[in-house]
Amino acid sequence: MNKITDLFQSLTNLQKMLVLIILGVVLYGASASLSYSLFSQNAVGPSGSLTTSLPTPSNAFDEDPNEPKTESCPLNGTMKTKKAKDFWSKRRPLAVMVENHTESRPQSGLSSADIIYEAVAEGGITRFMALYYCNLSDVQVGPVRSARTYYLDWLGEYDALYAHVGGANTPGPADALSQIIKYGVKDLNQFSIGFPVFWRDYQRLGRSVATEHTMYSTTAKLWEIGAKRGWTATDSAGIKWDSKFTPWKFKEEKGGGSTTKLVVNFWQSQPGYEVNWTYDSASNTYQRKNGGSNYIDLNNKAQLTAKNIVIQFQRESNANDGYPGNVHLLYGTTGSGKALIFQDGNVIEGKWIKVSRTARSKYVNASGKEIEFNRGQIWIQTVPEGSKVSY
Repeated sequence: MNKITDLFQSLTNLQKMLVLIILGVVLYGASASLSYSLFSQNAVGPSGSLTTSLPTPSNAFDEDPNEPKTESCPLNGTMKTKKAKDFWSKRRPLAVMVENHTESRPQSGLSSADIIYEAVAEGGITRFMALYYCNLSDVQVGPVRSARTYYLDWLGEYDALYAHVGGANTPGPADALSQIIKYGVKDLNQFSIGFPVFWRDYQRLGRSVATEHTMYSTTAKLWEIGAKRGWTATDSAGIKWDSKFTPWKFKEEKGGGSTTKLVVNFWQSQPGYEVNWTYDSASNTYQRKNGGSNYIDLNNKAQLTAKNIVIQFQRESNANDGYPGNVHLLYGTTGSGKALIFQDGNVIEGKWIKVSRTARSKYVNASGKEIEFNRGQIWIQTVPEGSKVSY
């Protein structure tokens, strides 16, 4: 040790500085490698089965199976117990942006959402906004991706927490990050929160994946951050999230219809994002395939299903904001237009109506009567006007 100290003291000031810089770089690299090892070593279990990379919070509520389910979830009508309602009534809805790039599949947490919105983010690649409220478990969700402006218009109906990783921010009509500030969105941007609420799991699929396919969080962690920021069921201004919220109407199921196949094309040039729904009369649900393969939730390995599917046709245009490739998109989210609603093995040809950015979307039949949904997950797919939808 003394020889090393003597040698260091014999160096010039410039040489000493270079040595210290080199040592700093080496130590940083070693610590980064150790951290990555600690947080990724459990990504694949000893039998090859996938496991979570980090433990999730235990903040969950289990319903008593013997207690009557008398309470209707405001978002999708699912019947729950009185104790369950007391649990969810302390918070507000949570929206999470989840990507759908072919290399990100299967995603985690979509089967646990109450409502899912789906639209093209860019280049024909679709993206989801999953809404959580009445599911009582702590749900691991991901990969989480960036914000887009038209999702903010649908988000405005719920005054929900909004979890995402950055977003479009080129000045112009597609500047989602500026609109988040302008609209007063209860924002849970990963850029302002970081680890451990958000973390990256590079081995989430049992193999290395690109960085943009790795961001994760859980619903409990996100609700906890929202509460710390004063955004519970009632915000810091004393306003309840549902003060202007109008639930959709719900009905009893009457399955057995003959419309058993549904194919949704967002962009014809992107067959990997074509969605196929198959009606299963036994469960009165629609089973989802994407790009020709069963669509699976990584959390439970189950194929995704929906009780109701809404296809709303809206005007799609480029933002022309100067962003490379002009990939940022806009959708005509307000006004009215054609809609197809699938439930019970039947199709209802009607239209969607949304009078303002924050107004509740309504879906009506050809006679103008509001459509009643089945109780359960509702999947809303926005496709460009003129897109091919076959059934």
